[in-house]
Amino acid sequence: MTDSRLADITARIIERSANSRRAYLARMAEMRGKGPLRGGLPCSNLAHGFAACGEGDKQSLKLTEAANIGIVNAYNDMLSAHQPLGEFPDQIKRAAHAVGCTAQVAGGVPAMCDGVTQGTAGMELSLFSRDIIAGATAIALSHNMFDGALCLGVCDKIVPGLLIGALSFGHLPVIFVPAGPMTSGLSNKDKAAVRQLFAEGKVGRDKLLEAESQAYHGQGTCTFYGTANSNQMLLEAMGLHVPGAAFENPGTELREHLTNAATERLCKITALGSEYTPMAEVVDEKCIVNAIAALLATGGSTNHAIHWIAVARNAGIIIDWQDFSELSSIVPLIARVYPNGSADVNHFHAAGGSAFVIRTLLDAGLMHEDVNTVWGKGLRHYTREPRLLDGRLSHVDGVQESADPDVLRPASEPFQPEGGLRLLDGNLGRAVIKVSAVEEEHRVVEAPVRIFTEQDDLRIAFEAGELDRDIIAVVRFQGPRANGMPELHKLTPFLGVLQDRGHKVALVTDGRMSGASGKVPAAIHLTPEALAGGPIGKLLDGDVVRLDAAAGTLEALVPADEWAQRRHAPRPSHHSDYGTGRELFGFMRDAVNDAESGATVF
Repeated sequence: MTDSRLADITARIIERSANSRRAYLARMAEMRGKGPLRGGLPCSNLAHGFAACGEGDKQSLKLTEAANIGIVNAYNDMLSAHQPLGEFPDQIKRAAHAVGCTAQVAGGVPAMCDGVTQGTAGMELSLFSRDIIAGATAIALSHNMFDGALCLGVCDKIVPGLLIGALSFGHLPVIFVPAGPMTSGLSNKDKAAVRQLFAEGKVGRDKLLEAESQAYHGQGTCTFYGTANSNQMLLEAMGLHVPGAAFENPGTELREHLTNAATERLCKITALGSEYTPMAEVVDEKCIVNAIAALLATGGSTNHAIHWIAVARNAGIIIDWQDFSELSSIVPLIARVYPNGSADVNHFHAAGGSAFVIRTLLDAGLMHEDVNTVWGKGLRHYTREPRLLDGRLSHVDGVQESADPDVLRPASEPFQPEGGLRLLDGNLGRAVIKVSAVEEEHRVVEAPVRIFTEQDDLRIAFEAGELDRDIIAVVRFQGPRANGMPELHKLTPFLGVLQDRGHKVALVTDGRMSGASGKVPAAIHLTPEALAGGPIGKLLDGDVVRLDAAAGTLEALVPADEWAQRRHAPRPSHHSDYGTGRELFGFMRDAVNDAESGATVF
């Protein structure tokens, strides 16, 4: 039975979203039409659409009696998570042919890596790449040649972008096809330790590069539980994968069968068959609540406090940080995966993984079971695990008990009673904080601030010994309008060193942190941002700020009359909006909305 508190939160979202959701569904119904839309294309248009196909596919596409699958691919061979996707289109075409259908690569979308661009100018394109991917997905599907779509992508902005773009074609069934995580290398704990030693000058760059290369060493997604792997957990909870597809490593026989199964299933759920399952009927209010519950229960990425707001709004569903915070208060933390523990995502998968998470949350009434999924009615499908039996893909019941209670626990015996993502509110605005990896003694910090407008300035101050004290580092003019809201993960080792020295330390920023937000309390996504006149722009060096994650407050302890009279600091003149392609994104900085609205241009 659904927990009454979960039901109440969901009911509020449904009521709030009534008009926008109704309008979205009406648009999708209008787009559906009757039969394959390519059947209504003029002859010249249709001929263009299959000109490069073989004769067999041409005949199938002319008859419009069998499904044609559009493949939207985020492949490139620089990024480990997406490199395996290069082989998927040919495999998908073979699988489609085997069931009498066809498949075409509808288009490619960019896939950039925050791990490569972290701390560089290129990171200022990262968040905006999500909306570029959404637009590219729409372009790929705009030809009206397809009866369904397979979206191939894994990492940070790519999955949310594909989701947003695909939701604009919600009359089509859509299944997401991941490539899986890389096998385990150097442990995340040991990697983090080397990073801190490097920050303190105790090891050289050669040792740092050796450690990083041992951690990131092969095909697949990075193994920590950041935004990329959080994406995969959320897609399972939303019913948009083949059950259990998220965390199987690349290159295995099971991975190949999972990709084939996605193709075969999509062919069965188009409007041409009896199991028509359009994406618009899968991604509803309950589906979005299930995604957030899975995020909170597993200590997932803070980036999704932005991304899933944008995703939901493109399905006509209005959510905000209050919803996240209230869900966090009732959904327990049941996973310890780095940065919220020492295990990596392969250990999580071996302990029971997504199937165990969904099962225990359903049993506790903390997810909605009565939802549509691409695998059929009801989320219980996703409590089963894929196995190869006699060379065929089968699904068996997932484990009833965790194989490693240090990594994964039932909802009745959690690591923490709350999910750990909280809303902070006060005279500095609204922010979110992830506390699942922050020890209790570090969750309330009251200290003088040091103001920075460039993240590298914090590094310089640290190396000069200027920060060796209780401090709240304020890094402002990092919001979406200012510079595209880059992640500030490069600051983590410096702040971690200060905290380990016994100081009270926190970060306050209108930028993002990372899917790897860790042990240092960080009030992030602060809204309004500095460039939009946010109160963070009023702070001066030496002001005392109190961050209280327990009470959910973020306050500048400045007399009210003085605070009211303070002027906002101007944006620093030395920051450049040019170079590394940044000049091409000026129109997006001008159009983007605030972080709590999804930081989107749509």
